[in-house]
This record gives sequence, structure tokens and C-alpha cells, in this order.
Amino acid sequence: MRKIPPNTPVHRKRRMTVGLLGGSFNPAHEGHLHISREALKRLKLDQVWWMVSPQNPLKSATGMAGFEQRIGSARAMARDPRIRVTDVERRLGTTQTALTLERLSRAVPGVRFVWLMGADNLLQIHRWYRWHKIFMSVPLAVFARPTYDSKALAGLAATRFARAQVPERLATTLAYRAPPAWVFMAIRRHAASATAIRASGGFPSSDPDQTQP
Repeated sequence: MRKIPPNTPVHRKRRMTVGLLGGSFNPAHEGHLHISREALKRLKLDQVWWMVSPQNPLKSATGMAGFEQRIGSARAMARDPRIRVTDVERRLGTTQTALTLERLSRAVPGVRFVWLMGADNLLQIHRWYRWHKIFMSVPLAVFARPTYDSKALAGLAATRFARAQVPERLATTLAYRAPPAWVFMAIRRHAASATAIRASGGFPSSDPDQTQP
């Protein structure tokens, strides 16, 4: 396993709480920033790390901008000193969330991680590699997304782990709970969409042959 570089933001004097927001960031947008700030506030996290994926295994490389373009867009959008943009997955050599969490937890055992995702991802997380292990590895915070909430909360993952759901009023305790534990955050919905931004020509897409793996 590759080691995490020394500049990875870890406070080693106490168990820092960190939210992990993974994704393609193709491009990063205001919705990512909105969810991250809500997580910092409502979950009482110390930091949020944006983990820019080398290549989402469930998405086509066609239309995917290069890694440097995408991480550049994330750095430009992360307008908060508590949000750190990372290439952790590329350094760990992983694209599967279950493996990333396993290796990251071993690399920085002094951090309490919380996986952050929108309701759209909760709806389809059962398609992810070893998705049960994700629930068993770290607590999860699921944030409301336009048109997805009802379906996600009635979906396979939410039903399978219904007993592990934490009331929203106890969200500040989530980082300190043993998994499985997850909370649904009924935040103000943000309409920003990477798909819409690309469709409007607001972000360039690389030629598939030049997209980094």
C-alpha cells in the first residue's frame, strides 16, 4: 500500500473528525461546497476532505475531464479553509470506496472519519463494490438532494440498515458512533449539477484517450 504523504492534513495530537466527500468533481460546483459546509456545521466536524477520484468505476471515461483539470476545479471551488482537496485515492491506488476507507483508516488511525454523500448516492450505493463494508467501516451522513430523497429512504441500503439510522437531532454524535450508523440530513436542497454545467459548456471534457486512469 502506498503511504499517505506527509502534507496530508492530519492533526496527530487528538482524534480529529473528518468528513470524506468522494467523487469525480467533473467539475466541482456550489453543491459540493454547500454539502461540505452543512456537514461541518451540523456534524461538528473539524474538516472535510474532498477526495477526487482518478476514475469512478461506475462512470464512463467518455466526457470525463482529466484528473488535473478536475482537481483544479475542486481547489478553485473549495472556498473554506476547513475543506481540503486531496488526491488520496490516486496515492492509495484505489477507486473503490470500500478499499479506500480500509486503506485510509490504516494509514491515519488517529482520525474519526464520516462518509458524506447525497441522497442520490444512497439510492444506488448497493451497486458499489462491497457496499455493506462501507456501512460497517465508518458512519455515513446522507444529505438531501432534489427529487431523490423519498426513493433513497425507501431504497435497498436504507432499508437494510434501517436499525442503524440515527435521528437527525443527534447528528453531532455521529462521528463518535461505532458503525453501522447513518443519518439523513434534511438540508436545503441545492440544484447545482455537474451534468448541467458540462452540458452548458461551462467545463471542458478531455478526449477519452487522454483521460487519466
